[in-house]
Amino acid sequence: MTATAATDTLAVDFGTSNSAAAVLQDGRVRRLAIEPGAETLPTAVFFPATGGAMRIGSAAAEALVAGQEGRYMRALKSVLGTTLLHESRLIGGRRRTLADIVAAFLAELRLRAEAAAGRPFRRALSGRPVHFHSNDAARDAQAEADLRACYLAAGFEAVDFLPEPEAAARAAPGAGLGLIVDIGGGTSDFSLFETGAKGGVRIVASHGIRLGGTDFDHALSMAHAMPALGHGGQLRREMGTGLLPVPNAVFVDLATWAKIPFLYTPDTRRMVAGMVRLAAPGTRLDRLATVLDEELGHDLAFAVERGKIAANAGAAGAAVDMAMVEPGLSVPVTAASLDAALWAYRGDLAAAAAETLRLGGIAPGAVDRVILVGGSSLMGLVADEAARLCPAATVERSEAFTAVVDGLALAAGEAVGAAGGVQRPSQNMA
Repeated sequence: MTATAATDTLAVDFGTSNSAAAVLQDGRVRRLAIEPGAETLPTAVFFPATGGAMRIGSAAAEALVAGQEGRYMRALKSVLGTTLLHESRLIGGRRRTLADIVAAFLAELRLRAEAAAGRPFRRALSGRPVHFHSNDAARDAQAEADLRACYLAAGFEAVDFLPEPEAAARAAPGAGLGLIVDIGGGTSDFSLFETGAKGGVRIVASHGIRLGGTDFDHALSMAHAMPALGHGGQLRREMGTGLLPVPNAVFVDLATWAKIPFLYTPDTRRMVAGMVRLAAPGTRLDRLATVLDEELGHDLAFAVERGKIAANAGAAGAAVDMAMVEPGLSVPVTAASLDAALWAYRGDLAAAAAETLRLGGIAPGAVDRVILVGGSSLMGLVADEAARLCPAATVERSEAFTAVVDGLALAAGEAVGAAGGVQRPSQNMA
């Protein structure tokens, strides 16, 4: 990208949970108001059942909370590189693919950014995870191709990509050897970088895995909310004696943000109704039927997310409030139960960060500072593992939700590879 091209380039952090846009203006980052009163835009859409304009961001969530008839969708980025992205479904009165919806979201983001900046944007510099999909190069490449196609369909003439933790490294103040730990909604990304005394960032190594906040929500939901809906219970046999375990699949999908909208089908409802009829005493599958019949999946997912945030903050009485399913129904979430639900992810995060250091040939004790980025980096386990891996480093919290877009704007405002630019040794990408 040339400096000339940068003048009509929009920096876009298209995230699993939140998105942002920015430009470099008079040498400083200017975050654009693409959501009223906020610097970030929830990556969510709502299609009214009777047709009409798609709503995005907080307006989409408000429509859901208000009980309006329609289809709410979130975590769209997680389906890039999968066949689900291109499956056609009846949404908002007509058949659409998720690729169509991502493109429509990006088109609205572009229009809002142009209105805020007072000028058009022909190009985009987009963040991307180091890997959309862990250990699957073909699917990873397909995911970037899918996202590129969505940007072009949204009206951009061209799009370039920069790994999100490398963008965040550009926005990190200070000097020395640093490690970006970027935990977003769908992926965990790491960049080892070096900043000179006079500025200028050199990327030493980058690595990433497909693990993020939506996985944390899924684990908490399976451990706390789903048992209250009958998960782990038993069914009577239609013929013969003995009991069978309740099937797992519907609970797994109900705990997965991207799959919730596709559970409200006649086939799924009939299956659950049959399970309710055969439920053994104490197996409350009637609650699961209520969630499906009244389409409460996203309400439940938001309740799980709120319970996670409250327990992580050490709030007294943290819980998954399930009163929308049954009056008075609530499942406590303690610091201990949250840690137990997320325990397996500690090792994954630590191993991915350690692999980044290995790729860069750097000993953990040589890292001066660890910089936490991304909304899910606010989880206590992230800081715990970072401090354990790099005991001599200071652990700093960056602008959790805007560090990536700030770095993208800085990169878009300069010629990549010029003096002070980001150098990315491809041999140290994994």
